[in-house]
Order: sequence, then structure tokens, then C-alpha cells
Amino acid sequence: MKAPSKQKKIKSSWIAEFPFSTLGNDTYTKKEVDALIKYAIEEARKIDEESMRKHNRDATVISMILGFTALALFLDGTLRLLGIIPPFMGIDIDVLDKIVDRVESDVIDKIKQVPIQKLFNR
Repeated sequence: MKAPSKQKKIKSSWIAEFPFSTLGNDTYTKKEVDALIKYAIEEARKIDEESMRKHNRDATVISMILGFTALALFLDGTLRLLGIIPPFMGIDIDVLDKIVDRVESDVIDKIKQVPIQKLFNR
């Protein structure tokens, strides 16, 4: 009874496409080794291209999420600073009312102290 050849044992493997050496069961010719190396390099390039494509897609999605979140938080802070959105947890950072109060109290009082004629004589 004849023992099954190596090709029959590994039919589902990609290496089954390459013929085994006629020199013996455990040896390959230089031509066969070159063909195996060429195939391995091609497969490695395909795997590398696919993994880079996946990485770029994932990085783009993560960057969009982070960018949108940063923009939303910046807009929220700006609107709270201007007093358009009410304070959060009692922390009032509204500067618009403070500026208006300061202008009304300091600047307008100082303008009233200066005679208008002095301003026009310059």
C-alpha cells in the first residue's frame, strides 16, 4: 500500500499550489523556494495594505468624534461665557453682565465728570 503524498495531506493549504521537489519529501529546489518567497511577499503586502486601510478608517472616525466633542464643548463654554446658556451646577462664568455693570458704574460716572466742552476743544 502506498503512503499518501504530502500534497493530499495539505490540500486546503495555500502551499498545496506549489509542487514538491522531486529530490525528496523534505527538500525544495531553488526555483520552488523563490516561488514560495514571492508568494509570501505578495501576501504580506496585501495584509499590510488591508491593515493600513482599516487603521486609517478607524483613525478618521476617532478624529471626527474627538473633533466634534471638542467643538461642542468650546461652543458650550462660549455661550455660557456670554450668558446665553444658564449656569451649570451654580458655576456662573457669565462676563457680559459684569462688563455691563462695570461700564455703567465706572466709565459712565467718569464721562459725567468730564465737561463736554473740554472734549471738543482738543
